[in-house]
Amino acid sequence: MPWRRTVAIAALSGALLVGPGVAHAAPQAAPAPKEQVAAATITWTLERVANPTQDQQTAYNLITTAMNAAVARYNNVSDLGKTITVRYDPGVPTADGNINGTIRFGNRGYMTERTALHEIAHTIGVGTSSGWSSLGGSGTWRGAQATALVKQFDGSGATLSTGGGHFWPYGLNYENEFSSTAANRHVQIVAAMVRDGL
Repeated sequence: MPWRRTVAIAALSGALLVGPGVAHAAPQAAPAPKEQVAAATITWTLERVANPTQDQQTAYNLITTAMNAAVARYNNVSDLGKTITVRYDPGVPTADGNINGTIRFGNRGYMTERTALHEIAHTIGVGTSSGWSSLGGSGTWRGAQATALVKQFDGSGATLSTGGGHFWPYGLNYENEFSSTAANRHVQIVAAMVRDGL
């Protein structure tokens, strides 16, 4: 057919017009389609007053820095999803997180990435869900995936202890537990707990 010859001649002419030193990759076959699972995303908003005092603005800045770092880590290391609303509440002695998706920060010393990671875990169900009660109520986490993960991190004798709505190791319950490695492992364990039925 004449139109096919015209297309072929145009393609050859284009190839001949390419100058020296210009490389062109040969067309590759399309990759086989893969099953894509959409990654969930944790998002957050900070409730602010219209005209904040200097105290409120300072708290907002600290909370924003902490939450941005913690949410970025959760989104980079896991596929968990949650919509979180954050408040500054000076009446809260430390900070707290609820499965309904709210986090309250009070004390400035707790406006850190470590605290934000810990409180995000509470919004996802650590210490706050019925799955937590059934799998962690005995003092040791009984879910297979998170248990296997802590053994991978710390050896075959390692366990995840639970109590008071918290877990350890890697629960980031205190500031001195924080490191980049511990924070990544925290997120990985929370995600494994979710897969276990948290």
